[in-house]
Amino acid sequence: MTTAFIPGFLLSLGLILAIGAQNAFVLRQGLRQEYVFAICLTCAVSDAILIAAGVAGFGLAVDTLPWLEPAMRYGGALFLFVYAARSLRSAFRTQHDSLSPSTKQTAGLAATLATCLAFTWLNPHVYLDTVVLLGSISSQYEDAKTAFALGAMSASFVFFFTLGYGARLLRPFFANPKAWRVLDGCVGVAMLAIGFKLVL
Repeated sequence: MTTAFIPGFLLSLGLILAIGAQNAFVLRQGLRQEYVFAICLTCAVSDAILIAAGVAGFGLAVDTLPWLEPAMRYGGALFLFVYAARSLRSAFRTQHDSLSPSTKQTAGLAATLATCLAFTWLNPHVYLDTVVLLGSISSQYEDAKTAFALGAMSASFVFFFTLGYGARLLRPFFANPKAWRVLDGCVGVAMLAIGFKLVL
């Protein structure tokens, strides 16, 4: 079992380590200490669902539904452009106090979870990594697919909860409102870059 669990864990961890839109959102929520558990759980459970679908063989949906990939790609790009505009507007805002984690107005749980779900389910790269790539590689472990899937799912839980709760270690640095402006600017630029990459 461990011969399939460990490869699944390491492969999944390697795929989600790259800084992307979802990871940046989790980091930001962790810095603010807003709904950290709910956000981390939502991301990890979403990954688990997609991994299970991939290992179960639903990766063929991309081949059988040719309209699915471009629809996901352009829908995800549109969402990223909108979020990038919000982040850049926040970065150039003259009222620095509103960027302080202690005074920043908190969005509701429903709105925050909706944003988190959009980052997860509107990102076509998530489907390529979890459903297609992990699903296809799991075929190499025909007798231990469950162990492979559990390893991949465990990596998602470990990563997202480490990122969300580990972000608080950076809070002293982000006590400076200018640091929040830099973070917002970097997130905005990253979102734009990922969005353009999806379109082009």
